[in-house]
Amino acid sequence: MTTDNTRSTPPHLTAKPDPKDDLKSLPLHEVEKQLGTSSDGLSQAEATKRLAQYGPNEIEEKKTSAFRKLLTYFWGPIPWMIEGAVVLSGVDRHWPDFFIILVLLVANAMVGFWEERQAGNAIDALKANLAIKARVIRDGKWTTPAARELVPGDVIRVRLGDIVPADARHASGGRGGVLWIDHPSG
Repeated sequence: MTTDNTRSTPPHLTAKPDPKDDLKSLPLHEVEKQLGTSSDGLSQAEATKRLAQYGPNEIEEKKTSAFRKLLTYFWGPIPWMIEGAVVLSGVDRHWPDFFIILVLLVANAMVGFWEERQAGNAIDALKANLAIKARVIRDGKWTTPAARELVPGDVIRVRLGDIVPADARHASGGRGGVLWIDHPSG
């Protein structure tokens, strides 16, 4: 009986990225060519087309339903102990204890759910107020769309203290230095 102890490593773990696809190491003129852009930026029509093709420049958040969040307050070691006490009170026919413990269990879940919901609403309001804008060249003019509307090939301007709105590459140019969008996050 013979065994083969050699294991092959999957190619995606060992293969180096193709230099033609690595926008960080390509010369600037190659990046412009590959992204179909120039230092004058994209047209609004091309940006709209790319937004439809690549989607918005944002990370999608997964929302859970309110009912599922409420159910989480009945799941875990402490709620299980309380639920066990409710069942035991019902089995022993101690109805006053049964109802008191049950009301406290439900009240605790409702209060926790309500507080979490209020905190989530506050965070959503903060996110809406802190929506990032980007300075981008469209149709040869600087405009300020929402950062979620950036697309690959956009030319953006970042000043001291600005939040960088997407993956980008610095490129010095006639406009005093511009950043090239590599690809939107998300």
